[in-house]
Amino acid sequence: MKIVLFGATGHIGQSILTEALQRDHAVTAVVRDPARVTAQNPKLNVVIGDVSDPASYAAALQGADAAIASLSARKDKDTSSVARNAGILLDTLVKAGVKRFAWVGGAGTLETAPGVRVIDDPNFPAAWKPEAQAQGDALAVFRASKADIDWVYISPAAMIEDGDRSGKFRIGGEQLLVDANGKSRITVADYAAALLDRIEKNDKPRQRITVAY
Repeated sequence: MKIVLFGATGHIGQSILTEALQRDHAVTAVVRDPARVTAQNPKLNVVIGDVSDPASYAAALQGADAAIASLSARKDKDTSSVARNAGILLDTLVKAGVKRFAWVGGAGTLETAPGVRVIDDPNFPAAWKPEAQAQGDALAVFRASKADIDWVYISPAAMIEDGDRSGKFRIGGEQLLVDANGKSRITVADYAAALLDRIEKNDKPRQRITVAY
């Protein structure tokens, strides 16, 4: 497949890039600073662009089979950029004729009980709330969109951490997945594997899903 990846220099984005190249996909990484792309592969093309400026990457989308976005607002004071960029990408992908789109979402809006979200827990770190809410706002953009795109919003477990790729994980829906010990976790490598599975199979269109052990 020909995949366009936004956010390839971030922590999760780097793992997605590695996973996609290992699966022999042709990847175009749209980045603001190409010097931060350390991967080298004949199937990797790096394009300078900014998500908020569709003209900067419109050519890269031509003929693409899918797009993936791993974006955050951690370095921005304006967290509204996350939802705004989700809308920009949806509109731009429609114009480019790209049908498959995977979004790296957050876990904050997953439910721990009916009507109770992870972010509602009084012990949820205050420092994480702006980003968690920003990702929730992005999810609302997807759900409200009438764009003819098979998007999938993929929430990680409550804890996403470095570690090996096992290839063994569970896929859930709106509820936070926990293991037998009550822990909700996934490695970045396994999260990337789950995301690429969804892009290849296109088996969860227009849904929010989650992945955990």
